[in-house]
Amino acid sequence: MPSNQNPLGALPSRFRRQRVLIIGCGDVGLRVARQLPPQVRVLALTSSIEKMPDFRASGIMPLSGNLDQPATLRRLAGLATRVIHLAPPPGEKLPDWRRDPRTLALLRALRLRGLPQSMVYGSTSGVYGNCDGDWASEVRAVNPHTPRAQRRVDAEQQLRFFGRSSGVRVHTLRIPGIYAPDRESGTPRGRLLKGTPVLQPADDVYTNHIHADDLARACLAALWRGKPQRVTHASDDTELKMGDYFDLAADLYGLPRPPRVARSSAQADLPLLLLSFMSESRRLDNTRLKTELRLRLRYPTVASGLLEG
Repeated sequence: MPSNQNPLGALPSRFRRQRVLIIGCGDVGLRVARQLPPQVRVLALTSSIEKMPDFRASGIMPLSGNLDQPATLRRLAGLATRVIHLAPPPGEKLPDWRRDPRTLALLRALRLRGLPQSMVYGSTSGVYGNCDGDWASEVRAVNPHTPRAQRRVDAEQQLRFFGRSSGVRVHTLRIPGIYAPDRESGTPRGRLLKGTPVLQPADDVYTNHIHADDLARACLAALWRGKPQRVTHASDDTELKMGDYFDLAADLYGLPRPPRVARSSAQADLPLLLLSFMSESRRLDNTRLKTELRLRLRYPTVASGLLEG
């Protein structure tokens, strides 16, 4: 499919004047922009002057603003017919570690004038915490185990209230690990080359994955046909434990498989952030992604996506 062809099919004429605003326009946001048809005007919030020429070269209108400086966001009011919010909550220097002030600032700005028709939020599957390897559907109660996951829960709650109180169709995607061969640090190759250990089978955890291109397509599907105030898992069909995932990648790349260690050893040798991922095990049910958003995954498993490109 050409990069500028709409993955949702031909858009009706009333969509040709659509203005899509991307908040947090990094790798996935750029992929979203590339998949939109040329009739749609794409805008992106950025606090970096250095990034503006690259946005313009990609056909994106950059808007200067900073989610940590609410006064700079007033110009966003009434600009967009649809919004994709991919910016993470701040990680430090917070008056309340449980809250996401960035989402609060964005929603306050959007309320000032001309509300968008729809909005998509990129959350995380980490809101479930540890499920002990059980399958999780979107109706499972959230149980965040880390401050960053708690802030995501807060953002989801803010957006749900915003949607219900304003009439804006808000759709939340809960996203697992994002990978792609053309994404910075987008494959396990770097960790395999370093020989970073993984857990022994008895201690290992289930992980979930989505190719960055499929995630961009999920964002667009949710933006145009997502149900209001709804949550969908943006996850592929892979059902692997973390160690098996790295073994698969090592075999695909012709590299040695990583060493296996007990959890007790990992706690002494591995970074805290990595250990936090090794402490949560769950399998995401992606039925809604396929039936409600009607998304056909191009890369249904990591085996099909790791060697792409």
